[in-house]
Amino acid sequence: MTESHPGRMLPNPIGPNAELYAHWAQGELRLQRCTDCNTWRHPPRFLCASCGSARYAWELVSGRGRVFTWTVTHRAVDPAFEPPYAIVVVELEEGPRLVGNIVGLEPEALALDLEVVVELEVVSDTIALVTFRPA
Repeated sequence: MTESHPGRMLPNPIGPNAELYAHWAQGELRLQRCTDCNTWRHPPRFLCASCGSARYAWELVSGRGRVFTWTVTHRAVDPAFEPPYAIVVVELEEGPRLVGNIVGLEPEALALDLEVVVELEVVSDTIALVTFRPA
């Protein structure tokens, strides 16, 4: 678990997103997966984009992945973060991609395929956010 950023802007999740954040708040990195065709469904949704099924399960994922892409923010968007900071898209070993900030690495040191691990930043009883750290 990572430390919380005071004053950080937080999501106000509803529907399947609320379920996602609740699992994360319990310290479990779970994502939706279709139980009919086994396709990962992220972001969470009511129907599978591959087969149209409404059936799914919340499955644990490894929390390991590689940097797919990133952007560096030079103007403050969220008052909890001091620019410059990087927001990364990470492709998990299982295939889905997650978006979050990266810690323990300066933005100029980022590289494609950099191995990272997910840390969950619990901010309330119902919300946790993903943060990435170099593996």
